[in-house]
Amino acid sequence: MPQTPIDPARLTADLVRCASVTPEEGGALQLLERVLSEAGFSCTRVDRNGIANLFARWGARGAARSFGFNGHTDVVPTGDASVWSVPPFGAVEKNGWLYGRGATDMKSGVAAFVAAAVDFVTATPPDGAVILTITGDEEGDAVDGTIAILDWMRAQGETMTACLVGEPTCPEHLGEMIKIGRRGSLSAWFTLTGVQGHSAYPHRARNPLPAMARLMDRLASHRLDEGTAHFDPSTLAVVTIDTGNPATNVIPAQCRATVNIRFNDAHDSAGLINWMQDELDCVAGEYGITGEMSVKVSGESFLTPPGPLSDLVARAVEAETGITPALSTTGGTSDARFVKDICPVVEFGLVGQTMHQVDERVEITQIHQLKAIYARILRDYFA
Repeated sequence: MPQTPIDPARLTADLVRCASVTPEEGGALQLLERVLSEAGFSCTRVDRNGIANLFARWGARGAARSFGFNGHTDVVPTGDASVWSVPPFGAVEKNGWLYGRGATDMKSGVAAFVAAAVDFVTATPPDGAVILTITGDEEGDAVDGTIAILDWMRAQGETMTACLVGEPTCPEHLGEMIKIGRRGSLSAWFTLTGVQGHSAYPHRARNPLPAMARLMDRLASHRLDEGTAHFDPSTLAVVTIDTGNPATNVIPAQCRATVNIRFNDAHDSAGLINWMQDELDCVAGEYGITGEMSVKVSGESFLTPPGPLSDLVARAVEAETGITPALSTTGGTSDARFVKDICPVVEFGLVGQTMHQVDERVEITQIHQLKAIYARILRDYFA
């Protein structure tokens, strides 16, 4: 059992030195498994389809009260390492900042909740369980990461009664924002097929381009909603339209386009898919061409209504930072969209301004603050 508190900044640096570019494990989960096992956590690797995941529990399985943390150790690629001012996996400290890929997103968050959990169960063993679920597949396809852990938990009778995801949530200052939900996300790929021909004889062809322009305009100009109590209005973005046609004297046979929708709790993916299919069928019929659509749903919209869990986290944040956090549903998706299927979940973490950037970095003092916030949350939850 550790005799001295774990330094979360040092643990963050050790994790940054693990080159865990998704889907590579890079030694990060091996390091955490060693730290947690030495602290008395029961650790299980829940690997699936080559993706590494870690489940760790202190306390009895199926405890009446169990608090969980969720996070990831995989990181996005570094890009051109020569444009970094430091080695991307060097964990270099400069002027009070720790540099490296994953320093913000989110090895510092994982280090903070691991350090808080180990110190908490060592100093004041709770009447209940502390559970950590850490994946190597959040930045990738996210189908064999947290989902795999949750599938395994259900099969093994493992439970969490509440969970905090340690993703960066604060726009500019630590303590500003707690995420209590996320918008849903889906992408749709459209293919319109007509008849190729000479541009001088358009009557002999059937051009899919005007039809695609019409379809994209109908989708993009449609107001999905006005927003809901906890969400901004849903959005649809046209992200590409392409024919692959370099010639000026050829009417192409096909045109492709892609849209991405970020939707609030006024919708579900099924309803949006049906709406897009109706629009596609209408335009295809109007122009006498054929249309196909394929869809990938990254996650449904969800909300953990303001209440005991968000109050618990907000009190801890304010006690440690002096800032009253806003409850928000902004931003992209996170693994909270999976955790919400088994227990109430909120997200709170560091400032995310440099995540995925060149010279990604985290302020070292804030790693220690984050550990203190997580430790207070555990103390208050089990008090």
